[in-house]
Amino acid sequence: MSSSHFDVTRRRVVLGGLGAAGLSALAPRVAWSQGRAETLLVVQELGPNSLDMQGVGSNQTVNGLAWNCYDRLLGYAAKTLPDGTTSYDRAALAPELAESWEVAADGMSCTFKLRKDATFHDGTPVTAKDVKWSFDRAVSVGGFPTFQMSAGSLEKPEQFTAVDDHTFRIDYIRKDKMLLFNVAVVVPFIINSELARKNATAEDPWALAWLKANEAGGGAYKVVSWKPGTETVLSRFDNWTCGPLPKIKRVIARDIPSAGTRRAMLERGDADLSSGFAPRDFDQLIKEDKVKVTGVPIPNALWYLALNTAKPPFDNVKLRQAIAWAMPYEQIQSSAFFGRAVPMHGGASEVTKPVWPQPFPYVTDLDKAKALMKEAGFAQGFETTLSLDAGTATVGEPTAILIQENLARIGIKAGIDKIPGANWRTTLNKKELPMALNRFSGWLDYPEYYFYWNFHGRNSIFNISSYQSREMDALIDKARFTEDAAEYEATVKAFIALCMREVPVVPLNQPIHDVAMQKAVSGYEFWFHREPDYRQFAKG
Repeated sequence: MSSSHFDVTRRRVVLGGLGAAGLSALAPRVAWSQGRAETLLVVQELGPNSLDMQGVGSNQTVNGLAWNCYDRLLGYAAKTLPDGTTSYDRAALAPELAESWEVAADGMSCTFKLRKDATFHDGTPVTAKDVKWSFDRAVSVGGFPTFQMSAGSLEKPEQFTAVDDHTFRIDYIRKDKMLLFNVAVVVPFIINSELARKNATAEDPWALAWLKANEAGGGAYKVVSWKPGTETVLSRFDNWTCGPLPKIKRVIARDIPSAGTRRAMLERGDADLSSGFAPRDFDQLIKEDKVKVTGVPIPNALWYLALNTAKPPFDNVKLRQAIAWAMPYEQIQSSAFFGRAVPMHGGASEVTKPVWPQPFPYVTDLDKAKALMKEAGFAQGFETTLSLDAGTATVGEPTAILIQENLARIGIKAGIDKIPGANWRTTLNKKELPMALNRFSGWLDYPEYYFYWNFHGRNSIFNISSYQSREMDALIDKARFTEDAAEYEATVKAFIALCMREVPVVPLNQPIHDVAMQKAVSGYEFWFHREPDYRQFAKG
């Protein structure tokens, strides 16, 4: 008798002995087993603190909620990386709410044809007036969303026109190669404007208060329940027409701050997916091979040490160069990141490629660092403070301690200040920290985009080094808007070389975004916002 025949016969005997009561008791378990195949259970360190990523103070996971519960006009196509991992293609746009789009012959506008069968979650048809209201909101609400839109020259409501119910046009104020790619990021998501306006007030015309606690989208998933700090539940919107209907019908995302608990749940099979572990954990998970780990270097991203160039002593360029020669790069790679990052030190002395990030020419050389300290007038050393986000302490704290030890060897006594994660961005924006260990990633994968956010004098949000250089500003602006390929390449290389000389930040490495999941889970795609796109997942 074959083993399979034995199993079937045994099941019949067991079921026969259960009787009606036994069968009814078993039914929920069978139903759950079937539902489990269509349910993705995610365990995360921190869930969304809002349902509106355009709202003030919204955290990282709100981006993922917006991505899954709202549509955008455009998305990005997918591509397969050399190791078989799937990622978005930074250079290829794909239809989403807009089934087609066409740039005018003069290159100064783009017209989008909307899907006629798209509806919001409450059944209301999606029209161009909703798109117009949503884009108006994004450029008017202020803060990060409005800055993000401006990075693609989307700056004022007058640029956006609802031509008819299913035709929307963007008029350009200048030619900008990043404009359409910026249409496909998280910020300009399409809101049910009629529903939002009903809940707006004269003091709150963009319904920020209402949308913080209510979802008004038409994306592939809708919010079933949201318990901040505990759990977020999404269910598939079966009338979604902006792409193939997802295989996962339900997503349960539980907030579990303890990395140890989340890892144990994954290894027991009690959870399907998690991220946010320390590099040491991912290194062990890979070696133990109980679950699969997917890791992708985050495009346009760096871990770096920012130096406050606007205040003494770090307004001295030779001192900043001394710091760059003093960094314990190799120790940081091995002891803090366990190799789960791409090194950004020991590069060529001359910039030969217009790519970012790329390794700076500095290595650990304490003799050079001491010589530059002397040239800068700090032969006797000094005392200062090194700050980090306590929320990134798993890698931030060992990195800061290693930096502190090496700075002491060249006469700099740096006290470590751990700032609570909830206060980190606010503290950075004050531009008062002498040294800050930080991570930044740019959603659009262009060197000039990263430099616009971090090193342009007009930008006050992410330029935490307070770096001001007319030469740098001019180079960034030229790279953003030139249509000449040779000029673009020369300009990008020039502003990277300037950054290497003036060292407003010391790059440490390019982070890798690791995600752990059950081996039966497939369809994971890496996205620039680093949140899972549930529309792609399946369970085998």
